[in-house]
Amino acid sequence: MPRFVILEHDHPYLHWDFMLERGDMLKTWRLEKPPVSGPDSQTIAATALGDHRLAYLDYEGPLSGNRGSVKRWDAGTYDVVQWEQSAIVITLHGSRINGSAQLEGNAWTFVRYR
Repeated sequence: MPRFVILEHDHPYLHWDFMLERGDMLKTWRLEKPPVSGPDSQTIAATALGDHRLAYLDYEGPLSGNRGSVKRWDAGTYDVVQWEQSAIVITLHGSRINGSAQLEGNAWTFVRYR
């Protein structure tokens, strides 16, 4: 089962990197706030970033090139419900986040729902 990680990243400002293992790379989005668990759905602005190395699934600490540091906010596995160019629907199995999520649109949004 593929893995995911959400890293709290303090550079250039505080945000959360949402990373999905896909083959030999991590598909990555910058979230403007952390996705919290709860009964209500939540929509968060998400910016698609370049692919990252799989090493970030297990890494915490300083980043090279004065790019701040990262700390694991959540991690686990996920199931793919749908993976298309305009929409990704997954089920997350993490320690903080359990449930369905969707990344959608040209200006990506992360939608967490149960």
